[in-house]
Amino acid sequence: MVFHTFDELIAHVKGQPSRARMAVAAAGDAHTIEAVLRARAEGMVTPILAGDKAVIDQALAELGEHIPAEDTHDEPDLAEAARKAVALVRAGQADFLMKGKLDTSVLLKAVVNKETGLGKGGVMSHFTAFEIPTYHKLLMPVDGGMVTYPTLEQKKAIIENTVGALRAMGYDCPKVGVLACVEKLNPKLPETVEGDALKQLNQRGELTGCVVEGPTSYDCAVSREIAPLKGFESPCAGACDVLVVDETGQNYPGTGVDPQHYRHLFHRVRPRRGGGAAHLLSRSVRGQPRQRPGRGPGQRDHKAVL
Repeated sequence: MVFHTFDELIAHVKGQPSRARMAVAAAGDAHTIEAVLRARAEGMVTPILAGDKAVIDQALAELGEHIPAEDTHDEPDLAEAARKAVALVRAGQADFLMKGKLDTSVLLKAVVNKETGLGKGGVMSHFTAFEIPTYHKLLMPVDGGMVTYPTLEQKKAIIENTVGALRAMGYDCPKVGVLACVEKLNPKLPETVEGDALKQLNQRGELTGCVVEGPTSYDCAVSREIAPLKGFESPCAGACDVLVVDETGQNYPGTGVDPQHYRHLFHRVRPRRGGGAAHLLSRSVRGQPRQRPGRGPGQRDHKAVL
């Protein structure tokens, strides 16, 4: 199974025999309450709220709705509301977290707490699903910011985490592309070496439940038209579900490039032969890309298919 749209994913969740229990941290605003009630009305979740009970009760009253008292925990302090929601998941009283009206940093502080958080002793990672009109299915870039400069071992753990989550959602065998600036192994480019190493781990059965391709450039990972033009053959060519990014931070999305380190950039649109979509090419010109610890300066090309 693979999900092409959020509507397909929602329909799959609605078809489950039981509702997931959702712990909402800082559920004290009307927007959060409305979203929670909609998910409940559509048969997807049973909400458990942690927040300012007076504000929650007022929002429910204005909407003419009700949530049982045993599923409402009075925690006016945002940090305490986050800790309570995390504690509910940790104790097995809830299945997953939803962020209400509080800073992400406050919620994550409770999540990553070594004594009371949700960690299991390994790498904790993050992914976001995107529905893109020009792509034929949902796309998940990783890691979204929790592991900003992943090592090879951390990339393996990130893939395992992401694949485990996707398979729990219903995916059969996610296709994972390990991004680099080129789709060929080059000993001078560490991200290509690591991409190849992850592919070998997958082929040896040490990274299971998915198909891993690496290294792969972005265009080969997401375009079924570009991959064959570049002679790139892979089950993941133009069909990736997951994109493993080498670096994250204040960069161009999905490229690992910090624009302040480039003195010159030029962009041009090149039509494809025979019409169709165009390519947007961004190339550094004698620039210095953002250096990863332990890596020297170099020059990279970055391509995105429009």
